[in-house]
Amino acid sequence: MLYFSRWKIIAIVAVCLAGILFTLPNFFTREQLAALPSWVPARQMTLGLDLQGGAHVVLEVDTPALVKDRVEILRDDVRRVLREDRIGYTGLGSQQTSVQVRITDQNQIEKATAKLNGLIQNLADTTFGGKPVNDLTVETPEPGLYRLTLTQAGLDHRVRRAVEQSIEVIRRRVDQLGTTEPSIARQGANRILVQVPGLQDTDRLKAILQQTARLTFHMVEDRGPSVLEGAKSSDTEVLYTNDPTPVPVLIQRRAMLTGEELVDAQATFSQQSSEAVVSFRFNTSGAQKFATISQQNVGRPFAIVLDRTVISDPVIREPILGGSGQISGNFTVQSANDLALLLRAGALPATLTIVEERTVGPGLGADSIAAGKLATVIGGVAVIVFMMASYGLLGIFANVAMIINVFFTFAILSSLGATLSLPGIAGIALSIGMAVDANVLIYERVREEQRLGRSAISAIDTGFTRAIGTITDSNLTTLIAAAVLFFLGTGPIRGFAVTLAIGNITSFFTAVTVTRLMVALWVRHYRPARVPL
Repeated sequence: MLYFSRWKIIAIVAVCLAGILFTLPNFFTREQLAALPSWVPARQMTLGLDLQGGAHVVLEVDTPALVKDRVEILRDDVRRVLREDRIGYTGLGSQQTSVQVRITDQNQIEKATAKLNGLIQNLADTTFGGKPVNDLTVETPEPGLYRLTLTQAGLDHRVRRAVEQSIEVIRRRVDQLGTTEPSIARQGANRILVQVPGLQDTDRLKAILQQTARLTFHMVEDRGPSVLEGAKSSDTEVLYTNDPTPVPVLIQRRAMLTGEELVDAQATFSQQSSEAVVSFRFNTSGAQKFATISQQNVGRPFAIVLDRTVISDPVIREPILGGSGQISGNFTVQSANDLALLLRAGALPATLTIVEERTVGPGLGADSIAAGKLATVIGGVAVIVFMMASYGLLGIFANVAMIINVFFTFAILSSLGATLSLPGIAGIALSIGMAVDANVLIYERVREEQRLGRSAISAIDTGFTRAIGTITDSNLTTLIAAAVLFFLGTGPIRGFAVTLAIGNITSFFTAVTVTRLMVALWVRHYRPARVPL
């Protein structure tokens, strides 16, 4: 156990030096790191929300609005399928989670039943072996009268899917803000927790997170106050512009194109007016649709609608064949940039409302860091003094290994770009204690062997050999606990689990390898008759 070949010694020393090298960037400013050569490690640990401040927002999926949208879509689908087959109907309407319609021609009852039953969708819910669920039921309370009702299982499925899709959209939006290590996680059945360390502009974050960014393109029938007085068909609706004095615009309800066809959006400036605008570009399919629509509707106004607000309704002067266009609408540079960001990230599948918001100031983080440093220094000094007082020279070896263990932990966290938070600091502190515990186990074994009359070399060799099994069991059980915390926990608990697991692995290495190497080199050089314990 005390023999180390030359290449093993070189490898252990190299690993220790690498740990120190990868930890050093945390002691420099970003400007100093930028001035270093590119081959020098420069990654730093990212401080969490509780250490450097930032924004904390909890969003909730607007379930009533999602249900309302779903009912409106179902009503439009009923109208569409009945019209496609020329089935006469009357009394098409909706109430809460149901759509009702009466078939006027009794000879078409069978055909209508087949078409309406065809609207039932089987929602795949295979998570944990779940069964597919139908999103609606079709009932006939009396002959000729059909009632289509959304099922609770189908609504729960859509809310769950909306949360999952919203998390991905929010992640893309927050990433484009240029922040580092945002924490975006599901909270409960219909809530999403967003924490962005280092971001103090909470108002901008809220504006970006809350906007659905559903972009659609519609043909315009008319505009101005007169559209409010005229008769409107079920195929049209009135929306308003985003001007200081909103103007009503009568548009076709059916969208000719949607934002899902976009592949890029950028904030630019108009060559004619020098105002900030948003340039967009369609994919191949969208470009073909856009070209066809513009060719068939030259001279007609075309509305660009964002979240049911008419951003602009320019007249198509000539066919647009390039698949790109511009959105103008009294934008500032920042609002144009934000709209371009939202369009690139995609639309949210449902409206999100803010149920909790909090800004954590950097002062609180600075106080936490200062308190953490003080606690670490006091605890470290106390441990060093205790080990030296209890085990003398071997205690110094254990202290050196403990310091190297801290370097290893910070080096791995820096290399992974992990976020360090207060629970993470607690995990590091616990792993430091485990590193010392391992050396205490080894030295007590060595002391026992020496009391039994063994020589110094034999006592050390036997002590290390017998203690390693106990240390392995202890570290393995701790590692299992850390894994369980990571996979079942969220947020701070995961941070604690990550640093605990890393510290657990590095402390095992330093306790049974680095310490053993130092003791072996000391024994080889001095050949002691007794171990100074």
